[in-house]
Amino acid sequence: MDRLDKYLSITPNVRQKRIQRENFNVFFHYGLNTFTGKEWGDGKVDPKEFNPGEQDTDQWIRTAKEAGAYGVILTCKHHDGFCLWPTETTDYSVAASPYKQGKGDVVREVSDSCKKYGLKFGIYLSPWDRNNESYGQGEAYNDLYCRQLTELLTNYGEVFTVWLDGACGSYMDGKPKQEYDWARYFDTIKRLAPNACISNCGPDVRWVGNEGGFARESEFNVVPRFACDVQTIEANSQQSDDGTFVKKGADIVSSDLGSRKFLENFDEFMWYPAEVDVSIRPGWFYHKSQDKMVRSADNLKRIYYTSVGGNSLLLLNLPPDRRGLINEKDVEVMKEFGAHLARSRDQLVPIKEIAAPQAEDGCDIKGVLSDAYDAQTYDPIEYYTPKEERDSYMIKLTLDKPRKINRVKLIENVAFSQRIEEFYIYGHVKGKRVKLCRGTTVGYGRIAFFRPVVTDRIEIEFTQVRRRPYIEFIGVYEDNGYMPKTPLLHKIKLWIHRMNYKVFIDRENKKNKTENK
Repeated sequence: MDRLDKYLSITPNVRQKRIQRENFNVFFHYGLNTFTGKEWGDGKVDPKEFNPGEQDTDQWIRTAKEAGAYGVILTCKHHDGFCLWPTETTDYSVAASPYKQGKGDVVREVSDSCKKYGLKFGIYLSPWDRNNESYGQGEAYNDLYCRQLTELLTNYGEVFTVWLDGACGSYMDGKPKQEYDWARYFDTIKRLAPNACISNCGPDVRWVGNEGGFARESEFNVVPRFACDVQTIEANSQQSDDGTFVKKGADIVSSDLGSRKFLENFDEFMWYPAEVDVSIRPGWFYHKSQDKMVRSADNLKRIYYTSVGGNSLLLLNLPPDRRGLINEKDVEVMKEFGAHLARSRDQLVPIKEIAAPQAEDGCDIKGVLSDAYDAQTYDPIEYYTPKEERDSYMIKLTLDKPRKINRVKLIENVAFSQRIEEFYIYGHVKGKRVKLCRGTTVGYGRIAFFRPVVTDRIEIEFTQVRRRPYIEFIGVYEDNGYMPKTPLLHKIKLWIHRMNYKVFIDRENKKNKTENK
């Protein structure tokens, strides 16, 4: 097997196919930090501080659904160790709070609201626990953590994802470093929730490398094999940098993780899609001082189209406030954003004719006009692949009539891996063939934007492909008013974000050290 065929042998499991298809979810950061105004609690705050007077998880889930999300993830326990369910593992939980006279269970409420509104439920359970005495004591804490996982994965219905944070700030509390038993955590999840993706510090979905909502211009799913338990997310979240790839030192924030040139340096590979996690506010928890700093709907569009529209997942944080409600400002933005997405999905243009190189038997080009898929395997019902391998592949589409369009959506059938590396889109405008845009990777979804044009003919040329393309869907859409930023401006903003985030982490570390002296 040559190197190219080795890359093409890497394909997603069913869990990954599902979450890449259901590619937009909402994060809820909520807990004692909501009431203290902190981002990283120290585990010493009295549970009586947790006392939302108007908590309505139905409102949370309705807001997520109206925005177009498929599921939600709740911070069941953050770094302070405070549990949002009445766990048997510690007294530091909602049971010791005044909320519902100690009879409340926020995890239950969110899970029930998800069932009510048809969204999927996921959990975040921080391994870092600044309250529990067993933290830093090796297996004693690993035992406790697995007991907490077991409670969450057996008492609250089906869980679609477990989001694991690699933070480990033992030094902040003068404790020995806790060695997380990742293999045991993974085994516990797989045994109790075999259909759940393990994300972030896990083998199914990786962190994109920043928390500013920036995705790579070229996002590959086939990457060198990671040591999932020591990703550099540990460093870039809340501690010193000591995580790398298994081999050769390339890390998760690299701008290129999957080109042929990059992969030549490695021998082992995995399917590992990226997730863009970002908050609608500067902080992850609610802070009243940030009520005027909520991202605009236009900003969320940019994040969505470069993440979901760039072969990545989007996890958008929406922190409930001290009342136990999503703040009105956040709700307003989410409604506007969701309405835009809904309108945009309805702007698919009818295709009168479509032509392409001769298809392999049973893989007719007309199949790409349907996005139907099998509900069990998450594979497309129909797809196209050419019969012969060639240097480039041209697909020509004739619209039902001249239309003002500004984007084309492409999806590969990733059951045959990720293959497309470069493409061009052309339109016939006023009798001339005009290049509308150039794109690179496609994978589970590329929304290729260009300046609006009126045309009735589109050509898509795949100029760099690993062997032959396997195309699941092609959609041409009427102008929805969105204009992407220039690639150069995008790169500058990404660099600025990384620098600002490093300053923020350094400042928070210094502040925590000072508070714990």
